[in-house]
Amino acid sequence: MKGLKICGISDPKTLNYILNHHNPPNFIGFITNYKKSKRFVEYKKLKELLDVNKRDIKFISVLVDPTDEILEKIKNLNFDYYQLYDVKPERTKEIKIKYDIKIITALTISREDDVIKYKNYLEISDIILFDSKGYHKSESFDHKLLDIVPNELNKMIAGNIQIDDISNFKYKDFIIDLSGSLEDANGKKDINKIDKLLNLYAKI
Repeated sequence: MKGLKICGISDPKTLNYILNHHNPPNFIGFITNYKKSKRFVEYKKLKELLDVNKRDIKFISVLVDPTDEILEKIKNLNFDYYQLYDVKPERTKEIKIKYDIKIITALTISREDDVIKYKNYLEISDIILFDSKGYHKSESFDHKLLDIVPNELNKMIAGNIQIDDISNFKYKDFIIDLSGSLEDANGKKDINKIDKLLNLYAKI
C-alpha cells in the first residue's frame, strides 16, 4: 500500500483534525467545481479552508471537466495536485503545463476498456486514479479489472472503499482513496471514522 487519501473535506474542524492527527494521511482532496456533490466547496470558503499549514500532506483539487475560468480562479490556491475527471489527454497536458501542477488523471471504470485508457495518460499524469462510474455517489467496481495494470504505474484506487477494506490492500501498490465510508448518516465527515481509518492505516 503506497499511501492514503481522504477526499471530500469541506469544513475547518475536520481538516484541522486530520492535519493534527498523529497518523496523518498522505493526501487530502477538496471538491472544487462539481456542484452536484454534497462535498462541493464554494470558492470563497475553499480559499479560507486552504489557508493552513499543510505540514507534509498534499492537497488535491478535484475537478470535473474544468473550464478556463475555474482554473484561473484557483491557480493561486494551496494545491499540490489537480485531480481531473472527464479531461482528454491533450487538455490534461495543456493544464499541467500552463499551471505547472501535478496531475491525477481520474478514470471511471466499469469494464476493461475503461482501464486501458490509462495508456493515453502515461506521459502526462503523475498518478492514475481508477474510480467507479458513480462520481459523488460512492459506487463500487470490480477491482479485478485492474489486474492488467502494471505494478510500476503510480496509481490510486477509489470507489466505495470501506475502512475495514484497506487491510486487503496491504501488499498492493495502490494509494487508497476514501470518502463516503468516512461519513455519517447525514453525509458529513465523521471524526470517529476518520480516526479509526488513520489508526488502522498506521498499522499496515
